[in-house]
Amino acid sequence: MTVKNQVLFIHGAGEGAYEEDRKLAASLREALGAGYNVRYPKMPNTDDPEAWKSRVAKELAAPDSEVRLVGHSVGGSILLKYLSEEKMEKAVTGLFLIAPPYFGSEGWNVDEDVLQKEFASKLPKELPAFFYHSRDDKVVPFEHLVLYAEQLPQAVIHEFENRGHQFGNNLSEVARDIKML
Repeated sequence: MTVKNQVLFIHGAGEGAYEEDRKLAASLREALGAGYNVRYPKMPNTDDPEAWKSRVAKELAAPDSEVRLVGHSVGGSILLKYLSEEKMEKAVTGLFLIAPPYFGSEGWNVDEDVLQKEFASKLPKELPAFFYHSRDDKVVPFEHLVLYAEQLPQAVIHEFENRGHQFGNNLSEVARDIKML
């Protein structure tokens, strides 16, 4: 039997990120409930964007139905890059990005991760996009949210106080938005 409500969660980068973000994936799973299948694959070497791209492609090929994409930190940036540069075979019904860095901005100049200049126009049309960022994030500056909001004025922007980079391991707001779609 095919589960209609597929969710693919891509974790952040760096040492220990997979284990740390496992708490976020668990929070999302719990808040969504049994009607959703939240997949949380371990991404490959964080120093190899092409390996991440290949893994995302493999994960997107797996579900038999539409999928909602959730990305935390670098995982969110990777999803944006993938969606703006690759042809999608499966229907993506929503994009939910938690504290994604805006590569190319001050202190985040990693050439292979920088989005194309017109990336927003290359995203799938009609794709609902949601951004979540806390003002006290000490890993990804809050200003990155502003940069995304300028590029994607149609996106739903959620600003938070005192949630940090890991959102207090609580993704109930993300689950609420996923359930709305």
